[in-house]
Amino acid sequence: MIRTIYILWLRQLKRYVRSRSRIIGSLGQPLLFLVALGYGFGPIFQKAGQGNYLEFLAPGVIAMSILFTAIFSGMEIIWDKQFGFLKETLVAPVSRLNIMIGRTLGGATVATLQGIIVFFISIAAGFRPTNIAFLPVAFFVMVLTALLFTAMGTAIASLLEDMQGFQMIMNFLVMPIFFLSGALFPLAGLPDSIVTIASLNPLTFGVDGLRGALIGQMHFGFITDFAVLSGITALLLVVGSYLFSKIEI
Repeated sequence: MIRTIYILWLRQLKRYVRSRSRIIGSLGQPLLFLVALGYGFGPIFQKAGQGNYLEFLAPGVIAMSILFTAIFSGMEIIWDKQFGFLKETLVAPVSRLNIMIGRTLGGATVATLQGIIVFFISIAAGFRPTNIAFLPVAFFVMVLTALLFTAMGTAIASLLEDMQGFQMIMNFLVMPIFFLSGALFPLAGLPDSIVTIASLNPLTFGVDGLRGALIGQMHFGFITDFAVLSGITALLLVVGSYLFSKIEI
């Protein structure tokens, strides 16, 4: 069991490391958000009495990078279906649950690495964490967020047969999850309907945990963030494992 999980985890990691163009390309959007929004809206944010917008924005951009990388890592199952690699994996004499766990851990590791890279890019752009001692907490939130959305991507990909549904998932799931997470704006003072929707969004708690660990600003609190992220991650791992086990070869 452990050997199977390790092999699949290592394969996902090697695939990521070898794809230099993918690494560079995935950093373009976070860099654009940091520079264009961080410096563009910074003066307006400061005049509104909210402080440094780049410091507020950076945790949200890190969470965004983890979200996209994790979801796409799970969606790679569709490519594996089309090119036959998944069939070779599924016919192996190992549990499908172990295969799913290995792929999820591999995708979550890749997403966490992506988040760490964006964290250092944020520092280069001018972001400064307020308390270095809370960096391990921020790393833990990154891991939980990556696990959650990799499991979500795996569950969704298990239901799709080809890449035709990819654009639909992108437009109607991933982008609303990001924009309604509080990554770009504070939740305090918003209409109750928006706050309610944001409270149902799992990424909201990832952003809140990262923001609390990096700059000391929180809306829900660490206990709530950890409880929600852990609970939803566990649920999605169970659901994803079930759906993955139903894939026909």
